[in-house]
Amino acid sequence: MEDMKDWIKAGNISAQALGYGCGLVKEGVSLLEVTEKVEDKIKKLGGKCAFPAQFSINDIAAHYTAFIDDKIVFKKGDLVKVDVGVHINGAIGDNARTVDLGNNKKIADASLEALNEAIKIVKEGTQLREIGKVIEKSIISKKLKPVKNLSGHLIQRYTEHAGFNVPNYDNNDETMLEEGMVIAIEPFATNGVGMILDGKKSSIYAVINEFNVRDQITRDVLKFIKEEYRTLPFCKRQLVRQFPEFKVNFAIRNLTKYEVIREYSHLPEKGKGLVSQAEHTVLIEKNGCKILTNAE
Repeated sequence: MEDMKDWIKAGNISAQALGYGCGLVKEGVSLLEVTEKVEDKIKKLGGKCAFPAQFSINDIAAHYTAFIDDKIVFKKGDLVKVDVGVHINGAIGDNARTVDLGNNKKIADASLEALNEAIKIVKEGTQLREIGKVIEKSIISKKLKPVKNLSGHLIQRYTEHAGFNVPNYDNNDETMLEEGMVIAIEPFATNGVGMILDGKKSSIYAVINEFNVRDQITRDVLKFIKEEYRTLPFCKRQLVRQFPEFKVNFAIRNLTKYEVIREYSHLPEKGKGLVSQAEHTVLIEKNGCKILTNAE
């Protein structure tokens, strides 16, 4: 089994950054301001973003990071999913919590309680379907629904989604966990129908293919992306810290055209229900698991 030093450090920083971010989410505060503060905090703590910090509100389950000119301000009644990922040399810590700015405590608590119940059964030999079954049972007991087409995932260096998914319902997957695996367990609970759709474009991208780019602007931007992010997600807002916005837009158009990068979409709940999220990254052990995303 590989040395876990990087994984432990990434998990610790991501947990600190998540706690910091959750504390910043208040009525009347700018989403853009909070996002940039969290990403700056990660850097100050000695980590790098494994993906842009995400603050997804109400029926948007995931993939909302601040746009360059984002005007959203958190308001009373919002249910905000805060999802933070950090990497150290490609070892990733990924965690999330939900902040309730209204009267949605039952929904906010449901995903966290399901996460805690799932962690109790996770160890070498646990089947993926068993994790999903526990999560589903916990959420349904609150008269809510798990989001079935969102899931946790296997994590490997520089690869956030590295193979199998960790379901939020019993999907009959009998794949067994093995000692030394790192996985994210990630329940989503909703008062909607329990499914998400592809929504608007997010300005979050990842490199998916190689291509011999000819023009100098695109080559320069792509070189930076590969050196700074490799295969991990990044966003346009992060690139404009390095390049003028017109160069970023030009490069993004070309890289998208030639399918070098792909853009993620926001993920709204199909029934427009409110969605909560909770997540930990854990290391699988023989007789249990170690939570890596704990602030120490």
